[in-house]
Amino acid sequence: MIDVGVRDPDEFSAGRWPDWSFWKGQPDSPGAYGRGRVVVAMATSLASLTLIARAVDIAHGTRSVLLTSLAIGLVACYGIGCVLAPWYGPMALRRGRVAIVAAMFLLGAAPAVLLASPYYLTDLTYALSIGLMLLPLRHALLLGLGTVVGQIVWMRLAEGEVAWAQVAILVGVTAALGTVFALNFTIGHLRAAREQVRRLAVNEERERVARDMHDVLGHSLSTMTVKLGLTRRILESTGDVALAVGQVTELETMARTALSDVRATVSGYRTLSLDGELAGARMALGAAGVRADLPATTDAVHPGLREVFGYVVREAVTNVLRHSDAELCTVRVGPDWVEVTDNGSSTSGAAAGNGLTGLTERMAAVSGTLEHGPAPGGGFRVVARAPAPAVPPAPAQPSRPAQEAEPPGVARQGTERPGTDLS
Repeated sequence: MIDVGVRDPDEFSAGRWPDWSFWKGQPDSPGAYGRGRVVVAMATSLASLTLIARAVDIAHGTRSVLLTSLAIGLVACYGIGCVLAPWYGPMALRRGRVAIVAAMFLLGAAPAVLLASPYYLTDLTYALSIGLMLLPLRHALLLGLGTVVGQIVWMRLAEGEVAWAQVAILVGVTAALGTVFALNFTIGHLRAAREQVRRLAVNEERERVARDMHDVLGHSLSTMTVKLGLTRRILESTGDVALAVGQVTELETMARTALSDVRATVSGYRTLSLDGELAGARMALGAAGVRADLPATTDAVHPGLREVFGYVVREAVTNVLRHSDAELCTVRVGPDWVEVTDNGSSTSGAAAGNGLTGLTERMAAVSGTLEHGPAPGGGFRVVARAPAPAVPPAPAQPSRPAQEAEPPGVARQGTERPGTDLS
């Protein structure tokens, strides 16, 4: 059951610390992430040039030389902090961020306190912008509200009136710089997300090709191995060259088909049919000396499920050839299911290999399920089911034999062949 009280980690929260980790970049595309850092640094650098006018204004004041020099020095340090804080602050830990914002506020407010001028608190707009960048939004807004209220109250108490133009500058410049930071933050995360999607797509395509290659080559090579063994036994026992040549000819045809399948798989155009897999299963089982009991037609199977059911038949028959001592392999099909059984020996405890794992993924892609385990009365069974199609299938042929009815449930997944990996 989903806990509705748990917040999605990707959901916006005013209490969350801004994550600027995307500025670290990726090894294959560092420039895309470094540009955002440069943009932020340039924006704060250009904005902080107005502090030059503040220093000139202080220099033309009537205060003592010592006090004036100290105030100008603090303004200079504040300007340097406005350039360095956006560059290094996002990479700092939480305590470091708090320390940076606190230092910026102390440097920005110090000239106003030393010279007893509430108008100079307008310069705190840069410290507030840094706070919006480094602190959770809730804390930064409270800090900004406290600064604005403090300036208004100080002006009212010290001057008897409020210079609303100075307050508007404080709010306006802070909002402008905060917007620049927010846009850069959003763009950076979108770039990082796009890069992650690209990597996931590449990995998914690699898994798809690996799964298809396993399905193609696993079945073909297993069948070819059986046929090569049969050819060797023919030459050793009877010396019937004509029969051996026939087997070699079939091997050549299979090799060419496998090569075509590999090329088509890599190109992404490979399709697989249930009828073709049943024909291939009949030939492979016959070469291995296993009697095949296969359906005469697949008209009852929903067209949208024939390809995935073809993979099920291919992998299940390949496992019979590799790991079974069965004498009979039976395949039954229905509109939304396929069943492959054999009468070989089976023992619980073997884990599913790559083949059955790949089949499970294929069935999941069509909202289906795959079950495998010992069959009642001995042997092994693989059953694949998919949801009933929304559109009724084409009219079926005359009613199916009784043995092709819906197969009963099978043992839970996790029971396999003795000593096999079902790969």
